[in-house]
Amino acid sequence: MEFRRTDGKDKDFIENCRLLDMDLDRRVGKKIQRDKYKKYNQLDEIQEAIVVYIDNRAAGGGAIRRYDDENMELKRVFVHTEYQGRGIGSRLVALLMEWAVELGYKRMVLETGELLAESCAVYKKLGFQVIPNYGPYEDMPESLCMARDLKADSYFEKSAGGQGGWR
Repeated sequence: MEFRRTDGKDKDFIENCRLLDMDLDRRVGKKIQRDKYKKYNQLDEIQEAIVVYIDNRAAGGGAIRRYDDENMELKRVFVHTEYQGRGIGSRLVALLMEWAVELGYKRMVLETGELLAESCAVYKKLGFQVIPNYGPYEDMPESLCMARDLKADSYFEKSAGGQGGWR
């Protein structure tokens, strides 16, 4: 397993986001009008992304994006269906948290939804806590926002089992 740093222009990251959107449409599209989220998920603002590879095949990805001077926002995290349940998402988020620390950020925020129970479980396992909806999500009751303070320790080793490697 390999975790490769890239950005929002990477073709494998873009494809992973397309698969994420298809998965979200399938899982929550009948209950939530997802079009209102599109403007908050543009990839042109993504400077820091990670794509996960298994046997040289993209298996997932995620990104971080500056929210303000102290907060980094977790964005577009998705592991392909056939690779879910293996801890890849936890390792991916842990690596994104480490990258945010490298960049000098103090806190990570994210938006998800209560309907996405698996995602919520991963975030809670990694120490994220529910906060009042922030910024563009303040008036979206179907959104669930979470945050966690960041510090300079190894989330990858402590929270994600230390498997995989950088390239």
